[in-house]
Amino acid sequence: MLEILSYGFMQRAFLVALLISVIAPCIGMVIVLKRLSNIGDAASHSALAGVAFGLAFGINPIAGAVIFAVIAVLSIEGLRKAFGRYSELSTTVVMSAGVGLTALFSGFIKSSGANLNSFLFGSIVAVSSFELTLTVGLCIVVFAASMLLYKELFFITFDEEAAKLAGVPVKAVNFVFMLLTAFTVSIASRTVGALMISSLLVLPVTCAMTFSKSYLKTLIYSIMFALFFTSVGLASSAALDLKPSGAIVIIGVITLIVLMIINRNKK
Repeated sequence: MLEILSYGFMQRAFLVALLISVIAPCIGMVIVLKRLSNIGDAASHSALAGVAFGLAFGINPIAGAVIFAVIAVLSIEGLRKAFGRYSELSTTVVMSAGVGLTALFSGFIKSSGANLNSFLFGSIVAVSSFELTLTVGLCIVVFAASMLLYKELFFITFDEEAAKLAGVPVKAVNFVFMLLTAFTVSIASRTVGALMISSLLVLPVTCAMTFSKSYLKTLIYSIMFALFFTSVGLASSAALDLKPSGAIVIIGVITLIVLMIINRNKK
């Protein structure tokens, strides 16, 4: 294990993965409790469209992912209001647009599809120094904003109407939260993969919810689970020559199954 960390690319990989493991549950908690888990899928597919756009037209893929993911989550928020009772359709519409744009832009990529594939399932060993700097900066912004808006997000998660009556600027907080979601999905597309980040948003929170009832404790346990998934996933992928993103997600699924079995036996 220590020999692996002697390589610069693995040091960058672990740093990025651990940072994402801290911020993903901060976003995932709100998404899960508001029953908006599909937002992660819609944003990730839109981020992938941004990656394809960047690769096709010579723009940094992560920058393209950020732009497209931001547009996607803001579109979801707008469509939710437009669809009214059928607000859940907004995520499906945006996700469909993301898939379509990815297919469209991929046809303009001159080089081989290897670059796009690395964003589909993640390519931790390919994280450059620039991408590391960008990831660290965005992670700091997301974590700081999540902590500053902790009380507001907590209130809105459980009762938006009561939050409005209490003077919480619900629209503004929801807007900022959607931006944080877009940033989180985008910066994770390189390491965890655009198709895998939604799992890292949801799985740690789901595991924590199996035995914790307090909001704060659930958030803390979620971060601990995410750190566990990424650390074990990266270590096992390096030792067994596996895809890091796949190993991280499978570790998460196995952990959830074990926790569910333990809970069932207790009952």
